Amino acid sequence: GHPRNLINPGRGINMGDGWETKRRRAPGFDWCILALGQTGAIEKIDIDTAHFKGNFPAQVSIQAVYVKDATDPQLIPQSMFWPFLLEAQDMQMDHIHSFVNEILQHEKISHIRINMIPDGGISRIRLWGKTKS
Repeated sequence: GHPRNLINPGRGINMGDGWETKRRRAPGFDWCILALGQTGAIEKIDIDTAHFKGNFPAQVSIQAVYVKDATDPQLIPQSMFWPFLLEAQDMQMDHIHSFVNEILQHEKISHIRINMIPDGGISRIRLWGKTKS
């Protein structure tokens, strides 16, 4: 599935309804960038690996930034330098992973970069918080 599936409503109905990447043989990891619906400060993160049993990521981390009026070509090269919102966390198969205390101190954010280390599948990602203008 495509990274845009991460924000679909409800839990995933199958693996194709999430974001799955090919097995990596080269160094590195897979990632995607999502724009938040509202600028805000994050208080809770859920990462759902529903239906991903043998192909869930070993770890997931999230980087975040506030960018006003950025275009996609600008965001991509800069994103690897964004500060971490959530440092790498171990994942389990077919599970909703909830994080509150693990969220790092941050100002308002507008975009996140989800790092799937090294590869695998995520069904959904949910961020809760307070809007900030």
